[in-house]
Amino acid sequence: MQPYQHILIAADFSEHGELVAARARDLAERYQARLSLLHVVDNLPVTDSIYGPIIPFDTDITEQLIAASKEKLDKMGETLGVPPERRWVEVGSPKVEIVRVAEEEGVDLIVVGSHSRRGLGTLLGSTASSVILHAKCDVLAVRLKED
Repeated sequence: MQPYQHILIAADFSEHGELVAARARDLAERYQARLSLLHVVDNLPVTDSIYGPIIPFDTDITEQLIAASKEKLDKMGETLGVPPERRWVEVGSPKVEIVRVAEEEGVDLIVVGSHSRRGLGTLLGSTASSVILHAKCDVLAVRLKED
């Protein structure tokens, strides 16, 4: 078995993000692997067919979310020692974009946080479970405690 060479942190900026990052950094140090960061800004619906417009069309909230995400990712990257060229903010479905970026960048381990869900939550799936099912590389789902 070859040691991990490129580890991707799927950052969601939750209160538990530091735990996920610490696990990934520990593995990167153990394997002397490159560490990368990804945050996905989820697509926002602009209208809802039942209620009409939700967000005024002259407000570009997605651009604001991208800018705020880049700022947070840069701070996280500085703390973890991840160079700017391995910090990515993408827009789309986190379930899809995490897998896509991992494939494109030659990642061999994705580290993602996972809330323990049971029952209906498990059937509907979470980002972590979808990444585990669709990634072509290993995935470490760091269990996050519910408050």
